[in-house]
Amino acid sequence: MAFLPGLNLARRFHDEAVAPILRRHCPGLRYAAGLLDGGSELLGLDTARSTDHDWGPRAQLFVAARDAGRIPEVRAALDADLPAEFRGWPARFAGVDDRLGVADRAGNRHGVSVHELGDWWHARLGFDPAAGVGVADWLATPTQRLAELTGGAVFHDGLDGALTAGRAALTWYPDDVWRQVLRAGWTRIAQAEHLPGRCAEVGDDLGSRTVTAGLARDLMRLGLLTRRRWPPYDKWLGTVFGRLPDAAPVVAALSDALGPGDWPRRQDGLVRALEAVADWTDATGLADPVRARARPFHRRPFLVLDAGRVAAALRAAIDDPALRERPPLGAVDQYVDSVDVLTHARRARRVSGALD
Repeated sequence: MAFLPGLNLARRFHDEAVAPILRRHCPGLRYAAGLLDGGSELLGLDTARSTDHDWGPRAQLFVAARDAGRIPEVRAALDADLPAEFRGWPARFAGVDDRLGVADRAGNRHGVSVHELGDWWHARLGFDPAAGVGVADWLATPTQRLAELTGGAVFHDGLDGALTAGRAALTWYPDDVWRQVLRAGWTRIAQAEHLPGRCAEVGDDLGSRTVTAGLARDLMRLGLLTRRRWPPYDKWLGTVFGRLPDAAPVVAALSDALGPGDWPRRQDGLVRALEAVADWTDATGLADPVRARARPFHRRPFLVLDAGRVAAALRAAIDDPALRERPPLGAVDQYVDSVDVLTHARRARRVSGALD
């Protein structure tokens, strides 16, 4: 059958299957609905390949705290009436999956979950954005999670716009937090930018390429952050970065830096990429422009941006004195890459909070 992007499929599933069930069995229920819980479809990056697992017609339903007692009623109606398939795609699933589907009484799974909205926010983020998003909340939240929540889609918001307002509160960092996150990214660059040349100098091409790859990852994340785009996790980082309007020269530079050429060619590519993303940082207007250009690393025969000066300019521009004095760690996914931490809000917040 022809592939239908998951967000489109989910919206139709809600409108044509889920909403009529609620009208029949739960009249008067005020609810919100959307697809916000993860998956390539939330970023519009799913393809026919995505359909082989964790993909199908699904949605999340949300009710207010005053209607939390009706959740069993809603679940029972969905279990009983959701179809086995929708527009040719299975809507009931065999086996067990933590994300895609809720088991009904017959042991089948469907892709509609029901939550009290505040509880869901706390499970997903560790806080409810309706109460405001503080500095600690921003820094404890992985950018992939923010990409999912501000991507995705809301199909219906009958909770006086509460779901829509929660998403809007997560649109982007306050300027001081943005400065701190960029500062952390440039600090990471400063700590490693001289290493590829030293590795190459002693004949360790593999080590040189490995460190360069880490720098390339950090630069792509930084580039997205300068463009007010939440960096996704590694599977889609290059794709989303490459779609930035002026990314082509940086993509070409990083391709040279990571390619099969010798060290001088790799260095040239890395320097071009470093200088370009430094210019993007200047263009944010968050700090005095540095106009950083590559220079020798002490007396050694290789070039660095000396990225610490970009980080220093960003730190100096932070208005909040408490935030300015924090170590340059940034958001939790700038220093933690464990999936088992970043996909669990409580763990991520405990790690981040321990480093305040």
